[in-house]
Amino acid sequence: MARQLSFELPVRPALGREDFFVSPANAMAVALIEGWHNWPGRKLALIGPAGAGKTHLAHVWAAASGAQIVSATDLAGADIPALAAAPVAVEDVPAIAGDAAAEDALFHLHNLVLAEGHSLLLSADRPAHRWGLVLPDLDSRMQQAQAATLAPPDDRLLAAVLGKLFADRQLNPTPETIPYLVPRMARSFDAARRLVAALDDAALAQGRPVTRRLAAEVLAQQQP
Repeated sequence: MARQLSFELPVRPALGREDFFVSPANAMAVALIEGWHNWPGRKLALIGPAGAGKTHLAHVWAAASGAQIVSATDLAGADIPALAAAPVAVEDVPAIAGDAAAEDALFHLHNLVLAEGHSLLLSADRPAHRWGLVLPDLDSRMQQAQAATLAPPDDRLLAAVLGKLFADRQLNPTPETIPYLVPRMARSFDAARRLVAALDDAALAQGRPVTRRLAAEVLAQQQP
């Protein structure tokens, strides 16, 4: 079969609360995000692996609280007093470990946000005691934050994540495709993202719909 011309369509993640599937793997984290007015010390650390939904929940919280969302790596050049004028979500805090300017900026942001009576959400892929922060005062304050952990996905959550990833790419897999994938794929959110991207590429390249047969072929290609 001749290779089809393919065109990259924009991937538009749906980040509303109604788009976030709740299962036992994430129910506690969702409850803490929705109950943000009651966070001890007005701060929360959202912990989970890549693709677990941290950014999605940060957007849910931002919509509810009026928060701004900023990457930790952008803090060194940010206007900290302006950020501290509202609730703030800081993503991927471990990425600034050892960066003196960024750690100092987060330390001042933490103090100003709380002094202004606002709330602070922090996200990371591991618990705060493993972030590797060098500034002692910042490290101690981060470890004081209550943690909400997003656990590895169960079958229902993995199926829902696959469905969302397909929808974000404007793909319509046949009904049997996701039930076929769930028990056979690597059980992580990152694996789901890579798998859907590979299916998207294969469908575009071959001019085929996303079916169980295509899923089997792509899975076979991903085997070590």
